Amino acid sequence: MSDLDLNSLLGAEDDEGPARRRSRGGRRGNSRRRRRRRNRGRFIAPLLAFVVLAGIIGGGGYYGYMWLNDALVPDDYTGQGTGEVVIEIQSGQSASDVAVQLERKGVVASVRAFTNAIANAGASASLQPGSYKLRKGMSAENAVALLDPNNRLRDKVTVKEGLRLSDTLATLAKETGLPLKEFKAAAKDVDALDLPSYAKGRLEGYAFPATFEVQPKTTPQQILAAMVDRYKKTAKSVDLESGAKDLGHTPHEIITIASIIQAEAGRAEDMPKIARVIYNRLDRKPPMKLGMDSTVMYALGKYRTYATHAELQTKSRYNTYKYDGLPPGPISNPGDHAIEAALNPAKGPWLFFVATDLKSNVTKFATTEAERQALLAECRSNGGCGG
Repeated sequence: MSDLDLNSLLGAEDDEGPARRRSRGGRRGNSRRRRRRRNRGRFIAPLLAFVVLAGIIGGGGYYGYMWLNDALVPDDYTGQGTGEVVIEIQSGQSASDVAVQLERKGVVASVRAFTNAIANAGASASLQPGSYKLRKGMSAENAVALLDPNNRLRDKVTVKEGLRLSDTLATLAKETGLPLKEFKAAAKDVDALDLPSYAKGRLEGYAFPATFEVQPKTTPQQILAAMVDRYKKTAKSVDLESGAKDLGHTPHEIITIASIIQAEAGRAEDMPKIARVIYNRLDRKPPMKLGMDSTVMYALGKYRTYATHAELQTKSRYNTYKYDGLPPGPISNPGDHAIEAALNPAKGPWLFFVATDLKSNVTKFATTEAERQALLAECRSNGGCGG
């Protein structure tokens, strides 16, 4: 190879070297510029997104605030409201259940307004079943105040001690305004009244006399059930079953004795002595008939202190002049004093008692027949005992 060829080769390589280096340098510069543009893009994109988001939030801030305000501050009326609405709270209903009913009937503006108000008042657990009188369009706070248990709509019905069941039902019908036939039907449905097993399926004697609260929608069955429940409480408080066993009688027999005591006594203070007369007659050997006019009057559906000779001939098992022992069941609904007297008779030998003065309700006691005749004479002189 000639020197020219060699130099040419060397020169060509030497001449192209700087150009190629410039070309490579240019490409590297272009790459750096592209990387700088990409870096700027990565920074600008989030910035633009933030700006857009801030704009959206800023533009919708007012509406967002209004939405939150509506969610946190529910609709509510102001003031005491107008008109009259009767609300009935059922047993087991929660404050939310009541709120739905109040909103539906137009008492409060919203469920949330009421639940918030009752929670703020700390009264969520104090709602009690019953009927309440409220108004339409009243504030939730005022509605909560009117749902105080003391504001329940109710009437009080008092049943006197010693009434027969028929008279008890008539009294309840008169006082409540409910039909007498509904009370009679309820009295026959003894399974629904949860009578004690020893009652032998009869309500007589177990419709306890007391004062009962009756609300607008209370049914005859509920009223009679409440009377039976009241009887059970008394029976438990005096330990009736244990006391009856100690006296050698069943609980049903004790209530039967108590009903006779209640019908015969003019004063509570005489009841333990009357109880003793009954037990003394039952325990005599040979047996002595009870001979109680009150049981005969019950059999005949009459109301007098003394039975006539003709009335004493009735064949009813309630005629204690004719049959030994106790009648089949109670002849009235006795109260606390009579039941306690039946369980705790006074000590004494008496076999007779006579209501010697019906005006003062005085009852006197005798052991012998001669003493009894003297008491009967005193009674007649006061216009009683058949004159």
